[in-house]
Amino acid sequence: MIKFTPILLAVLYGVVMYRFSAWRTKRALNEQSTELADPVLKRITDRLAAALDLARIRVHIYEIDPVNGLAAPDGRIFITRGFYRKFQTGEVSAEEMASVIAHELGHVALGHSRRRMIDFSGQNALRTALAMVMGRFIPFIGPWLAGALTSLLAARLSRGDEYEADEYAAALLTRAGIGTEPQKSLFRKLEALTQSRAGAAPAWLMSHPKTAERIGAIERLEARWSQS
Repeated sequence: MIKFTPILLAVLYGVVMYRFSAWRTKRALNEQSTELADPVLKRITDRLAAALDLARIRVHIYEIDPVNGLAAPDGRIFITRGFYRKFQTGEVSAEEMASVIAHELGHVALGHSRRRMIDFSGQNALRTALAMVMGRFIPFIGPWLAGALTSLLAARLSRGDEYEADEYAAALLTRAGIGTEPQKSLFRKLEALTQSRAGAAPAWLMSHPKTAERIGAIERLEARWSQS
């Protein structure tokens, strides 16, 4: 039993972290967000809603500056104030904003949002367990290796989710008559933003696949659709 104590403690830690993270995320979003009320964006989100046979799609503004979009575990869709400002200044079009919303809808529809919270907690538990075990055999270096292995796993899972959400968004945008070009043009703009900041990636690109690879995946998807 003593042998398995570190693993059991790590699992318990993961459960506690999951509950705490879910509570903290929900509280932060509730306290720092309001429902978006923009007539231009509503017209285009209504097209997405019609394509999904929904009455409407609610979008919320999360009052932080980084350019980002996110889907909460409870299914709510958010764009940050920083992203919304890009739309207000004309740097991002309404159709490009729709591509962000469609992408986040993909995360919700495919169950990524809730699973990511669970994965995050599981990764913490795995990191803790590995650090305990490897630390016994490889002092000092063991915990570092445990963190590196867990980070590689997390990155792989995240990239897979992003490709799936991109595919969902491409299908939804096409069905809504908007098309995939705004999706691709937004990726190009965000890549340019990265370049203009001397390689400092904006929040939208954190833990995401490379821009060229995401555009290539969408174009391959379009090619398959055109052949069917």
